[in-house]
Amino acid sequence: MNVALAKIDKPEIAGEAFAAVRARVQEPVKIAAARTLAYDAFQRVGLPHRRIEDWKYTDLRALMKVVAPLAPAPDAATLTRAEAAAKLHAIDGVRRIVLVDGVLAPSLSDLSALEQGVSIRSLRDALAGGDESLLSLDTANPMVALNTALMTDGVVIEVAAGAAIARPLHILHIAASAAATSATRTAVTLGEGASATLVESYVAAEGATGYQVNDAAIVSVGDSARLEHVRIVEDARDAFNVSSAAVSVGTHAKYNVFGIATGGLVSRFQAVVTIAGQHAEVITNGVNLLNGNQHADTTLTMNHDVPGCVSREGFRAVVDDRGHSVFQGRINVRQPAQQTDAKMMTRALLLSDDAEVDNKPELEIFADDVTCGHGAAIGALDEQLLFYLRARGLPEKQAEAMLIQAFVGEAIEAIADDNLRELVSGAAARWLEARS
Repeated sequence: MNVALAKIDKPEIAGEAFAAVRARVQEPVKIAAARTLAYDAFQRVGLPHRRIEDWKYTDLRALMKVVAPLAPAPDAATLTRAEAAAKLHAIDGVRRIVLVDGVLAPSLSDLSALEQGVSIRSLRDALAGGDESLLSLDTANPMVALNTALMTDGVVIEVAAGAAIARPLHILHIAASAAATSATRTAVTLGEGASATLVESYVAAEGATGYQVNDAAIVSVGDSARLEHVRIVEDARDAFNVSSAAVSVGTHAKYNVFGIATGGLVSRFQAVVTIAGQHAEVITNGVNLLNGNQHADTTLTMNHDVPGCVSREGFRAVVDDRGHSVFQGRINVRQPAQQTDAKMMTRALLLSDDAEVDNKPELEIFADDVTCGHGAAIGALDEQLLFYLRARGLPEKQAEAMLIQAFVGEAIEAIADDNLRELVSGAAARWLEARS
């Protein structure tokens, strides 16, 4: 019997979007070649699925199914709608940097009179200049590979050594097109002894529905530097948002990141934090507030590579209706990383019998002089506390809201800046108000 092997070509899942990117951007040969390699890497795997361990609980092949066409470059009408959205989500006292459908919008941004020691430029200009450091993300992750292939623009922020930036930098990602993909990349570098605060918001302009966001960030915190980082995801209710980050933290440096997700149909924040300098400190906290059919995934990898460092991970989720919250946390302690102090804790509240929470904390330790631990807890609201509040005249929803606010408030307290803490509390309050 003769056996003939038939080759079945895989469909070009993102072929239309990739072709649109190549037609839009003009880049050096090396950058263009890196895009092609990244697209090929994505094409070999396709959208990640449950057979990939890191994506076991977030099967994009089933949830997202396809990669939407690339969002067109914003025209005057799009910028007008984006401007209205920017006003709704304005934050007092910050320097605003606006990206519309993945493209930097200088007319909506505050890029004049920069503080001494601060440089802000578009990713598109940096790539056109041949800056290959912006391609340093690992394309073994299929969604990172897709971001490398499709990124149209973004922001490159550099803070010089010793510079202390008092005014927070606010990157506002505005989706303005329906059923379209936008891909952006942010690069933030803090020199030795520098300090800054970075806020990222993901929102939708009027008429933007069913869109897909693929964002990535490269963050470098230099020796003795300090970075406060806050992420707020308030996308449209039927949107998809996959954000990736690679963070490097130097000697005696401090990195404090907080994320809250209340919007989007499917969202995932995946980050790899490498503590590369001794006596560094990393604090990561997050909150998911979900209802309806929302699905939110936080996947963090903390690499302790050197001795004497501290990391703390605290994550909380409140899930109602048929919502699904995922937390995957992994702490890797390498053999040289003696005297590591690393702890991870995740807690969740289930407000419905149909709500689902998957928590997967992991420790991999190769050093013998460490203090490490992890924990997870899932439960419902305390019936006795609810009875106490209702016995004093509070309606059921209002009593539940008070307990939920106290539950997530413990995580929000990790934000050092008072104004940003109030901003995040406002996002949580809006979710609670909509629920009631």
